[in-house]
Amino acid sequence: MTDGPPAACLPPRLSLRAVLAYDAFDTVSGVLICFTVVFGPWAFGTTQPWSTQVMNAAGYGLGGLLLAKLFIRAWLGHQPGRWENGFSTGDTSGNSSRVITFTLAALTAAILAYCLIAALNARAVYDPWRSEFTYLSSVTWLPQSYDRAKSFQAFATYLALACFFWSVRDWLLGKSSGEARAARTEISTSQTHFFPARLRLLLWLLCLSGTLLALEAIAQRLGGDGKLLWLLTPRINKHALDQFGPFAYRGNGAQYFNLLWPVALGFWWTLRRESRHKRSTASTRGEWKSHLLLPCVLLMAACPIISASRGGAAVAAGCLFVAAGIILAALRRRHAAVKFAALLFFGAVLAAGLWFGWETLSTRLKESEANYLQREDIYATARNIARDYPLFGTGPGTFDSVFQLYRSSTDEYWPAQLHNDWLETRITFGWVGSGFIALAFFLALARWFLPGKIQSGWRMTSLLWLALAGCLVHARFDFPLQVYSILHLFLLECAILFTVSRRQGARESSGA
Repeated sequence: MTDGPPAACLPPRLSLRAVLAYDAFDTVSGVLICFTVVFGPWAFGTTQPWSTQVMNAAGYGLGGLLLAKLFIRAWLGHQPGRWENGFSTGDTSGNSSRVITFTLAALTAAILAYCLIAALNARAVYDPWRSEFTYLSSVTWLPQSYDRAKSFQAFATYLALACFFWSVRDWLLGKSSGEARAARTEISTSQTHFFPARLRLLLWLLCLSGTLLALEAIAQRLGGDGKLLWLLTPRINKHALDQFGPFAYRGNGAQYFNLLWPVALGFWWTLRRESRHKRSTASTRGEWKSHLLLPCVLLMAACPIISASRGGAAVAAGCLFVAAGIILAALRRRHAAVKFAALLFFGAVLAAGLWFGWETLSTRLKESEANYLQREDIYATARNIARDYPLFGTGPGTFDSVFQLYRSSTDEYWPAQLHNDWLETRITFGWVGSGFIALAFFLALARWFLPGKIQSGWRMTSLLWLALAGCLVHARFDFPLQVYSILHLFLLECAILFTVSRRQGARESSGA
């Protein structure tokens, strides 16, 4: 909680009760955000209806709390300590930041409206029990859906995720009570060199939860238990080699860890740079904490290889190569022994992954050509759908229902997911909806180049970009963005990127 101003200093419409309510809303928002970060992957990857409902409810709760906080700030005039404060009205830097924020908010609303219009303007209602479509009249120049129920479900999920994204951004920009007190006692309003308390808390939580998840996944794989978290036998993929950790599909487990470990590596680098800065100011308190993250990174980065997912292992190897280049470039002025130690670390990650996972992975690599040809046949059928519905697509969430209409025979495989999120998005959203999504993603990445009060160095930011790029490579050959917990983590990292900014000045001598 942040300490509120004295009652005598409050704006006319603002009461002390409203200030205390704001602090309570902000605290509950932080608790809900942290809850979803941990709950998502541990609830069997949020692949079951009950876990999806819990995550959606948390997202709606965050959205309601965000609206309440915005009302107190905008209408009642409350001005809590925030990292976005400090830009004057005529400041060009502040105006550019506000423009890109408003644009992304408008794109978010457009994507949600697109989903809702498609569901309301449904071209058909699908009965899964009878495998029958009941066709309806619809407006042809608006988005349409060929499965009204699935599109409404997609809208409900995307609404919860949108609330989560904007709530994370708003919460991260708020100052902790200690930071707010420090800001009131200091004359200077200089920008912070290192991550503030809330972002640190979120990153520590991600890293520690991910490490425990990695330990559980490795232990379950070595033990050969076919129950997820030793609790649940999934409806499909009942064998231990097909699963990984809490994920019923090993590919999803690999995708989650590939999305997580580069962030943990970047956070380690940030804490390491901060420790060096503290040593230069004769303060070594907490220096040891940064070294705790290296074993965490090693475990999480080895998991995609241990999972025996071919795509996961390939993306992990590529990301390790790029991450090694980023770290070595950052260490270019350091002694050769330090660079050798960095190379030794990345080598240890590969060695650990291959030691525990090569036997199974090598067997699956021999089957790659046959599986690739099978998926190419599915893609060929799917491209026919994209060709027939180029502009608006078939409606969010409708791929499973519509694909059956394009099968050449009832013997042709009928996938629930396409194993190609790029093409599936184009099929269900069309070029218009896909364009909205692509532009929103670009703005989330581009925000770092604009000024802001939470500054992140190029190393941390590059590793965040690397994690997202790895997930998008996965998405070309699999379906990571159809899994709630993976999409949730993807949006969390986008929210972090949309909160931080590049450092000002010629060099990042003491930066992250």
